Amino acid sequence: MHNYKKLKIWEKSMELSLLVYQITSTFPKEERFGLISQIRRCAVSIPSNIAEGSSRDSSKDFSRFLRISIGSSFELETQLLLSKKLEFISHDDFDNLEITLNEVQKMLNSFIKKLNVEV
Repeated sequence: MHNYKKLKIWEKSMELSLLVYQITSTFPKEERFGLISQIRRCAVSIPSNIAEGSSRDSSKDFSRFLRISIGSSFELETQLLLSKKLEFISHDDFDNLEITLNEVQKMLNSFIKKLNVEV
């Protein structure tokens, strides 16, 4: 078991979630139960699955939850791209989100590789 609060990947994904909440607070109000809700759920799913996976007894189980986090990250990326096309997100905010999201995705992939070696 890992202490998820000490994992850099968890910290970075929490940073991403906070950024998502800040930026989506500027979206049109009619998107509150649509795109805003979906984007926020995806963002929160990333650190949540890291935390849940860290409680598992095996690296294989933990790796499975990290893969779910990656899936959520790509779902989030798609929704952010749509939001950019709809002009709900400025280019600067999108670029900032994309940089942070790409860092999280790389960290997740590296961590999965590390865990799979340990199995």
